[in-house]
Amino acid sequence: MNSAAKGMAAMVGATVIWGLSSMFYKLIAHVPPLEVLAHRTLWSLVFFGLVLALRGRLGELRHLLAAPRSLGLVVLAALAISANWFMFIFAIQEGRAVEASLGYYIFPLVAVLLGAVVFDEPLGRLKWLAVGLAFVAVAVLTIGLGVAPWISLWLALTFSLYGVAKKRLAAGPTVSVTAEVVVLAPLALVWLWGVHVQGWGGLTGRTLGAFGHDLTDSLLLMFSGVLTAMPLMLFTTASRSLPFGTVGVMQYINPTIQFAVAALVFAEPVTRWHWIAFPLIWVAVALYSAETLAQQRSARRLSARVSTSGTTET
Repeated sequence: MNSAAKGMAAMVGATVIWGLSSMFYKLIAHVPPLEVLAHRTLWSLVFFGLVLALRGRLGELRHLLAAPRSLGLVVLAALAISANWFMFIFAIQEGRAVEASLGYYIFPLVAVLLGAVVFDEPLGRLKWLAVGLAFVAVAVLTIGLGVAPWISLWLALTFSLYGVAKKRLAAGPTVSVTAEVVVLAPLALVWLWGVHVQGWGGLTGRTLGAFGHDLTDSLLLMFSGVLTAMPLMLFTTASRSLPFGTVGVMQYINPTIQFAVAALVFAEPVTRWHWIAFPLIWVAVALYSAETLAQQRSARRLSARVSTSGTTET
């Protein structure tokens, strides 16, 4: 299997795991979302820490956290991703998986808009049209349902902000994510201490302090670290082997699976307003993907011409 084929297989693996992860979090819907988030953070730290230790890369982690500018970006990224993780877990537990899938559909479009605002990245006409269709879809849901799809917007915005922080952070994905969970670990430990010792979160009507009291729940909570780490490592493999545009387009496998699981497995209601909004989003995705792939082909042709020109001059 060549490098491109391995990259494609890794990207499919990552997006399928992300897409099916809602079924995992449904299994522990009786555990409060903040408690699940705390365990996800700590067991991710255990997993990533072992990976870095085995690879002899713990020094990179120390270097990243020692630099004030890097530490500030790590803190920003940690806050953004923890807010994203929490809302995803909350959405699944509350029967709002359809909204969660919508959030990950519109995330790249929000990211494109943030890229234009924050990094002055140029947008072509198709991407502007895609962003406009996403806004129309959100407006349709807001008017039709009588409330804004705030879970979708929260997920899209927090993940986009996470992307902004990561773009400025000069570190590989494994090291940077490990640094993020290092920053979050003290908060997770304090919360779990409060849950187990002080009974925090007692008003949720859910099972408190599940870890250590039920073997199945304990194993599932530990597995949340693996579930967080594995797709990220597969994604890293894919991003090194595939063109950026291909990686971006293939990420839509994730929300597509999420939507199918929400509608077919969880039997969540999909209203007529959803059936108006989602096709708008799908058209926006198609336009975004078409321009992304066109830009990718154009960049390849330009690179080939430059390479040929350099060879000729030599």
